[in-house]
Amino acid sequence: MQHEQIYELYKKYVMPTHLPDILFVRGEGTYLWDDKGKRYMDFGAGISVCNLGHCHPALVEAISKQAAKLVHISNLYMNENQPALAEKLIKHGFDGAVFFSNSGAEANEGLIKFARKWGNSQGKNEIIAMEDSFHGRTLATLAATGRSKYREGFGPDMPGFKFVPFNDINAIKNAVTDKTAAIMLEPVQGEGGIIPAHPDYLRAVRQFCTEKGILLMFDEVQCGMGRTGYFYAYQGYGVEPDALSLAKALGNGYPIGAFIVRREFVGTFTAGTHASTFGGSPLACAAACAVIDTMHKEKVLANCIKQGRYLRQKLEELKSKHSCILEIRIRGLMAGAVLEFPAKNILNLLRDAGLIALSAGENVLRLLPPLNVSSAEIDSAVQIIDTTLSGLKKQ
Repeated sequence: MQHEQIYELYKKYVMPTHLPDILFVRGEGTYLWDDKGKRYMDFGAGISVCNLGHCHPALVEAISKQAAKLVHISNLYMNENQPALAEKLIKHGFDGAVFFSNSGAEANEGLIKFARKWGNSQGKNEIIAMEDSFHGRTLATLAATGRSKYREGFGPDMPGFKFVPFNDINAIKNAVTDKTAAIMLEPVQGEGGIIPAHPDYLRAVRQFCTEKGILLMFDEVQCGMGRTGYFYAYQGYGVEPDALSLAKALGNGYPIGAFIVRREFVGTFTAGTHASTFGGSPLACAAACAVIDTMHKEKVLANCIKQGRYLRQKLEELKSKHSCILEIRIRGLMAGAVLEFPAKNILNLLRDAGLIALSAGENVLRLLPPLNVSSAEIDSAVQIIDTTLSGLKKQ
């Protein structure tokens, strides 16, 4: 089927919530190829999903073997991969238990339900979230999202959420009431503009939540699974939450989400209080187990830290050369270049030059390369950005 035919089918039969105009047909490592044979460097990684790159052999093998063995049975029965994956996730973080879902929005929805179930037993069910946050597209996760543009047209908002500025502990203290059940935040805000939490801020939030008997919940859907150089982003701050969510890179492209709660809160959900038909399927868990095992085998976290430092260096050099770059924000391989113009204005130019990148906030060029990216690939990507920015100056 030709590109034009596929495009027409999109227009006729697919809801226009996205407007794709390029057809990718193959991926390998950091690279994608379109239907015309053109190669692109993917520094979006499927929006922080393909942390091991495209079609990693270990993932392909795990999915293929499991698909030939058992795909789905529902959670009415046991499957050997689900507890194996849960054990890996717990051993990499804090002691507790895992609930499996299919996406980041579902994982965050689970966190919200967990906070309300726990809090309602004490007469409190309000959640304080952050301005510029993003937690998903369901009605509850939209209500928890601190960027109003995503909620436009879907009102009334689900009640029970309050927003305060990010990185401001006093704002949290002033917002808390006897109805506050939880604080919900991203250790690094992704969609909001690649904004890392200040270490002192996270430590202060943790201490305050402990003192007040409030849950601290981290959304690590985008910044987790090694993206910041640590398996969990919170580990780079030395602060433990009471619960956290994961998705995106957990399956490296195979849909899976999860949320984890500390051991003392495991009894909050009992049989029948929360469920998912597809969550934690044999196939999804096989994929995620392969991802975690490969991260260790190939020392992906060490490479993320090393290449993250290198990417910072190259982006700072780029900033010194181009006055339109106002600031560099980076933690691990989660990077943002703050521009003096809307980032969307440059994305197509970069793509035409062979680099896939993203925007965040209004004016942040977001770079999320695979965690096994090489220095040479970073050099090539930065060169494309350099050349593109230089071309803008001449216009």
